[in-house]
Amino acid sequence: MSPRLASLHLQGHGAELALFREALGKGRMPHAWLVTGPPGIGKATFAFALARILLGGEAEELPAGRRISAATHADLLVVERGYDEKKQRYRQEIVADDVRPINAFLRRTAAEGGWRVVIVDGAEWMNRSAANAVLKILEEPPPATVLILTSSAPGRLLPTIRSRCRKLELAPLPEADMRKVMHTQWPDLPEQDFMRILAQAHGAPGKAVALLADAGGSVAALVAEVLQGVPALRGYEIAETILRKDYGFSLFFALLSDQLQTTARQAAKAGSAQCMAIAAAWEQIMRVHTETERFNLDKQEALIEAMTIASPE
Repeated sequence: MSPRLASLHLQGHGAELALFREALGKGRMPHAWLVTGPPGIGKATFAFALARILLGGEAEELPAGRRISAATHADLLVVERGYDEKKQRYRQEIVADDVRPINAFLRRTAAEGGWRVVIVDGAEWMNRSAANAVLKILEEPPPATVLILTSSAPGRLLPTIRSRCRKLELAPLPEADMRKVMHTQWPDLPEQDFMRILAQAHGAPGKAVALLADAGGSVAALVAEVLQGVPALRGYEIAETILRKDYGFSLFFALLSDQLQTTARQAAKAGSAQCMAIAAAWEQIMRVHTETERFNLDKQEALIEAMTIASPE
């Protein structure tokens, strides 16, 4: 389900929604919000829920609600990474051309006489030119305009952008809310798969989508194999297998991260000195993942490097 439609049935994040409604109700709406949280937590869905509140489209049967769902609402502009049809993947940056329509959008009078809303989804992907263009808008925001930025890595944003936004940090969904999301999206999912995905998603609906695409938990099995130690040739075979799967690359790193964190906690609880070494390995692997995504580096080499770091000595 797309974030636009999912926002009609948002689960969880009630405290954050209440803060937003309070600001609106008191007439103290900030001109910019920064929605943060782990990947897959539902930041885009939440951003669209905020847009629905401002634009009077919270109910599906309302005209504004239908227009938001259909991506035809004249007072809502969404900026995100463009899709490269030739390479069949999203571009690695939000560039100046992607954010340029914001200025034209904000020069227009609100079509429905209320708020104008801009969502920048994945704001950490903005390159320097795009970030500076957004900063200029934040420095001199037009009236009755709200910019909503989402980011899994707010530390990558310019400090001057962060300082001009009110921050809403989303936490993983509680199990009860995750169950509702999963039952809504996959009502016919076998119980065994349902429980496996619920346990491994750690409150992140987006991660649940990736886990569902991993039929039978094959990527999880490869992670377990890597942690037992694999020779170089087998490492290349595993990398090729992962890269042939939808969501394979990001899911491998997510599951590897989960397993290393679990192992580190267990070692710390047992008083083992290994916990520090495991934590250091986790930091190295997360840096490899982040830099590969950020700078469009070779994913096969990144997987091999991560496997080398994770394999026991």
